[in-house]
Amino acid sequence: MEEVCLNSEPVFDMVDEYEGEGDCSAVEHDDETGSKHSKKEPPLPTIGLEFDSFDEAYDYYNIYAKEQGFGIRVSNSWFRTKKKERYRAKLSCSSAGFKKKSEANNPRPETRTGCPAMVVIRLVDSKRWRIVEVELEHNHQVSPQIKRFYKSHKKMILAARKARPPAEPVTEIHTIKLYRTAAMDAVSNGFSNVSEREGIHQPDHSKHLELKEGDAYAVYNFFCRMKLTNPNFFYLMDFDDDSWLKNVFWADARSRAAYGYFSDTVAIDTTCLTSKYELPLISFVGVNHHGQSVLLGCGFLGHKSVEYFVWIFRAWLKCMLGHQPQVIVTDQCKPLQIAVSEVFPKARHCFCLWYIMQRVPEKLGGLRGFEEIKRQLNKAVYNSLKIIEFETSWTEMIKKHGLGDNKWLQTLYEERKQWVPVYLKDTFFSGMIPIRENESLNAFFDGYVHKHTSFKEFVDKYDLALYRKHLKEATADVQSKNSSFELKTRCNFEVQLSKAYTKEIFDKFQSEVEGMYSCFNTRQVTANGPIVTYIVKERVEIEGNEKEACFERS
Repeated sequence: MEEVCLNSEPVFDMVDEYEGEGDCSAVEHDDETGSKHSKKEPPLPTIGLEFDSFDEAYDYYNIYAKEQGFGIRVSNSWFRTKKKERYRAKLSCSSAGFKKKSEANNPRPETRTGCPAMVVIRLVDSKRWRIVEVELEHNHQVSPQIKRFYKSHKKMILAARKARPPAEPVTEIHTIKLYRTAAMDAVSNGFSNVSEREGIHQPDHSKHLELKEGDAYAVYNFFCRMKLTNPNFFYLMDFDDDSWLKNVFWADARSRAAYGYFSDTVAIDTTCLTSKYELPLISFVGVNHHGQSVLLGCGFLGHKSVEYFVWIFRAWLKCMLGHQPQVIVTDQCKPLQIAVSEVFPKARHCFCLWYIMQRVPEKLGGLRGFEEIKRQLNKAVYNSLKIIEFETSWTEMIKKHGLGDNKWLQTLYEERKQWVPVYLKDTFFSGMIPIRENESLNAFFDGYVHKHTSFKEFVDKYDLALYRKHLKEATADVQSKNSSFELKTRCNFEVQLSKAYTKEIFDKFQSEVEGMYSCFNTRQVTANGPIVTYIVKERVEIEGNEKEACFERS
């Protein structure tokens, strides 16, 4: 393809009104008096910002230049030879480059300074123009207070006047559309585009993301970079009617691909919200073929309410093409429970046992006989193999310590089928949730997020966190591929599974196989359809050695 470079500066017609969508906002100027009505500062040019046409891109940069105090021109254009179609252009400061030397007796003085400020726009998908290069720094003084009228600004005003219907009374006020995405519209004002005119309802700031200086651009630039380098990157931003940012969700290509393999059980981690971190992070986490945590999406939540949870759940579900998980694990937050039942009605909703047990000292630590209460609670939760055993142990604990009026324990008991292991034997957790007393659980971003982590700091660490997780997975892949497993039995199924499982999963399987050898004297008790119940005796030195086991016929 031959590239032709032409130096030119187009003149574009502008209209008073434009029937656009919510990603455009109007700016009114009084060019004779210099006053402005309903003014919104244009956002800084950012890589990734797109426009519907070349004209819109030019108008946007021209308006931005006028507000900053400099003029622009099209310094370079590239055309496809056969179609004579422009596909790339460079919009530069009017002081860019230098004029050719004149042989006239009294040449005009040089006014250009070789200014590097510019944007490069390119046609993508044969229909939209995208900013692909940006340079904001000038090598000369620019200031909005300098009342200089540049050629590009004059053309903009004349075009607007020409487009005004002749029947309208003469007036110097005209409307120019400022083309921007909703995200950039908010970013340009620190995510706070709220009119200060009297009579306008002031929004509730407690229900928006509280971004500090630099956070807004860091987040948006992170999305732009990811979108350009990661074609299957997905993100959504949720704004209110005043362009305040409420929620954000994103998932990279690797997370979307991983969900196709590891969608059985998904944990929704809201630790940052529960612990009231400055960063309102919510993470969707699964488990991979090595038993390692794998990220399936992230988000920032502006408020812990049903509405906000529903939005981010639907955003995640849309990202995953509507494929719902079989099991969802969360904490006990009531708005979270309602949102899960609304968005994921077919999924089994469970509570994380580890999080509940971690709250025992906080909820019961001030009670007399706390250590004994804790011991009995642990026994009821972790050692009960039958539902009747749990019910008996729980009742004894409540009566012995007079805990019948304890609201927290009442809530736990009412929701016992969603967190007590004995009620969840038929639920597949993929090994994600600790169900033994000595097991612990680490958040996916553990070590990268603390109480005062900012948005900017998090997006800067995001790539590093994922890189280390991916490296850990790749290392485990290599180890599994090169490992030779020592078989514990002569059973054919052990040989078969040693070829199918990864090293970590096969080790867990072998521990169950070893446990099988301590069992003897199995006796069938009942058969109810596909469910067969056996009594199994086990050689272990604990209280009682008979256990009931239920199996489903294949």
